[in-house]
Amino acid sequence: MSDFDDLVADVRAFSEERGWPAVQSPKNLAMAITGEAGELAAELQWLGSEESRTAVAQDDDLRERVAMEMADVVIYLARLADVTGIDLMDAARRKLARNHERFPVGSVLRLRSDRP
Repeated sequence: MSDFDDLVADVRAFSEERGWPAVQSPKNLAMAITGEAGELAAELQWLGSEESRTAVAQDDDLRERVAMEMADVVIYLARLADVTGIDLMDAARRKLARNHERFPVGSVLRLRSDRP
């Protein structure tokens, strides 16, 4: 088993011990992911791009808050993968392969890295 499979099993057990599977539909889990992603964004929203890099690297309290919000997102993704029967690691690998085709090395991608 992979680390992700172990996480899925742990999250499933946590959910089942609390009687939550009845309310953990794909729709509800997707909404929970959105909420947690919003909480993650809220930790960084008023920082400039470079400032956010520095802050996460140097501010231990911020780094821990960001880590916990990231963990919430991953936990809900693990539960959604379990409930839907989607192999998330396989899907991510396939998506990355698609992105390699869509964005070949050396291609110009119009990104705005000059934002504060």
